[in-house]
Amino acid sequence: MELFDSHAHLDDEKFNEDREEIIQSISKEIKKIISAGYSLEGSKEAVKLSQKYNFIYASCGISPNDIPQTEEKLWIMIDEIRNLVKQNKKIIAIGEIGLDYYWNKDNKELQKKAFISQIELANELDLPIMIHTREAIMDTIEILKQNPVSNKGVFHCCPLNRELIKEALKLGFYISFAGPVTFKNSKNADEIIKMVPNDRMLIETDSPYLSPEPFRGKRNDSRNVKYIAEKIAKVKEIPIEEVAQLTYNNTCRIYKIKE
Repeated sequence: MELFDSHAHLDDEKFNEDREEIIQSISKEIKKIISAGYSLEGSKEAVKLSQKYNFIYASCGISPNDIPQTEEKLWIMIDEIRNLVKQNKKIIAIGEIGLDYYWNKDNKELQKKAFISQIELANELDLPIMIHTREAIMDTIEILKQNPVSNKGVFHCCPLNRELIKEALKLGFYISFAGPVTFKNSKNADEIIKMVPNDRMLIETDSPYLSPEPFRGKRNDSRNVKYIAEKIAKVKEIPIEEVAQLTYNNTCRIYKIKE
């Protein structure tokens, strides 16, 4: 069974004590991983991991929770991301980028500028984007409508919101499911999973965060992506092997990853 964890944070400090051992264990069960950058330093670390391990790819970007306090510093960071991408072929997307009004309500305009600027960067570099959106759905969709993304991209750990799914699919984006679809209190998870066509869905762990049931509350890692596949298989009434293959193929397609 080929499993592709399309979004993990292997550079996260929660892996500092045993990163090498965890990666070795993961490699026995998971065929490919994208280590997603969310800050300048995190992006650099993700690239280092992608250079060290054949089965790891990287994305680079500044998330809404990691943008600096001034525009001047933001442009410097984005320019560094540009240079990083130009020098590394295993960077397959700009992200994660987007809007987050849950953690940060005071800098909405700067978040929007950072999002739009990195969409422009993705278009310049001919890459798709990884989108983070939290309590900012309408603004996220509006920005995507006004700033078309040439290579589209993925709503990572996609909020289980009907309108978001409808609009995202209409705009040509892919939907990535993570641990929350397995949570007992995710009342509309089944409905949302059914809304997403088989050729537009991805699976991810967002590790070390958001461990799926039955490991909720514990440190997550890429091996747990199988529980997301299992949940989708149950809802769509297809074999888990088929979910694994579909999502593997979809991830390779959107991020232009060749075998």
